[in-house]
Order: sequence, then structure tokens, then C-alpha cells
Amino acid sequence: MRDDQLLRYSRHILLDALGIEGQQRLLAAHALVIGAGGLGSPVGLYLGSAGVGRITVVDDDRVDATNLQRQIAHRLDRIGTPKAESLAASIAALNPDVQVTALVRRADAALLDELVPQADLVLDCSDNFRTRHAVNAACVHHRRPLVSGAAIGFDGQVSVFDARRDDAPCYACLFPPDAGHQDAACATMGVFAPLVGLVGSTQAAEALKLLAGIGEPLAGRLLLVDAMGMRFDEIRVMRAESCPVCQSSSKT
Repeated sequence: MRDDQLLRYSRHILLDALGIEGQQRLLAAHALVIGAGGLGSPVGLYLGSAGVGRITVVDDDRVDATNLQRQIAHRLDRIGTPKAESLAASIAALNPDVQVTALVRRADAALLDELVPQADLVLDCSDNFRTRHAVNAACVHHRRPLVSGAAIGFDGQVSVFDARRDDAPCYACLFPPDAGHQDAACATMGVFAPLVGLVGSTQAAEALKLLAGIGEPLAGRLLLVDAMGMRFDEIRVMRAESCPVCQSSSKT
């Protein structure tokens, strides 16, 4: 580690649980971030500032004026710019040592099958069930840990689905793909601006812990955030015996 890096990351290095070895793991890590909006903004900024060596950001949307209320990585002068490129620019401005790749593409199954095995960890910051299920399926198939987050209105949730563990549930165990879940759009439901910061920051914390090999991850637990009452609740998530994703994958 260079002298300037020792200075930059000194507050991490002072943490006994993290130290130089943990920081070096972060510097050598590759995180794949799906979505560069409300959740992807704090996720990308914290991963970048913490020194995750490589970050790939995938998003096919562009910055809109209505995004600026909560998507803190974007700016007024970037309206019309691809969100992936805007987030990459913000990360680079914070920490030029980080190698950031911006892909202005939809995260479909084919792209995920290409990108997921290249990453050490995936963060799902998307806003629709189709993408979440595609990301989950790719993570299960390639046995990559997934840090999943969602936020709408005043309510959010975060969990870790670690496909490296044979007993761990996947996203589809909690939300079966054939259950007919309805997406709730921010355009019709609204979203409390700091909520995405709470959820996204928690996702970043879980990702950094996993990459550094410290702490207890949220695997098997779903953290529920109620910003209106400022309450954090937790429920246990078990692996579903009938899950069409992780159970079928374990048999192949």
C-alpha cells in the first residue's frame, strides 16, 4: 500500500477488525453495482471512498430533474447524462484510484451472465422485480454473494443472499418469481429522500464487510426500515425447499 493510501484509509486501518489486511482486500476487490439511482448513489460513493479497487456500474437510464431530490451522485448539470456515467464521474472525483466502469445497458440475463462471474460481489440497487430476479439467478448460478436493497415511500429493506453457502436462502426464496409481485414506482408512490440513503448506506456497509471478511453479514436476515417511525426490524429468512432458483441450482 502506498504512503498516500495509508493516509487516505487511515481511519479504516485504525479499526482493529479491519486494519491494513482488510483494507488491502478492499483495494483488490471488484464490486458489480446494478442501478445508479437512489440506492446506487450512496452505494457507489461509499464503495469508492472506502477504496474498493474496481467498481462496475450498470444502468440504462438517464438523469432526470425528478431524480435530484434523492439520487445524490447526480447534479443539475448532468440532466440527460446516462446515470451510470454520472455515478462513475462522482466516484472518480472522490477517489481517482478506483477503476470505475460505466455500462449504459439494461441488466438482462445475458449481460449478467457475463459480468457476475467477474465480480467478487454484486449489489442490487435496481427498482423492479424483473431485474432483481435476473440478478439473483445470475448470483446463484455463479455463486456470488448478493447485497439486495429496496426502498419506496417511507419503507425500505436490505438483505444479503450468499450463494456460496449451501444452506443460505436466495432472493427468490423470499419473493418467488411466480408470485405476481407488483412493482411500485417512485413516480406514483413517491419516496422519502433520506430513506434511499439509509438503505444504500446499509448495502454499502454489508458489501464492505463481506469484501473485507469481517463482521456478521445480513445473510438469512431481512432488515426492515421504517423511516416514518424510525424503526429497524429484522425477520429471519429461511431457504425455501420449493425455490425454483437455488434448489434447482444445487441439484446441477
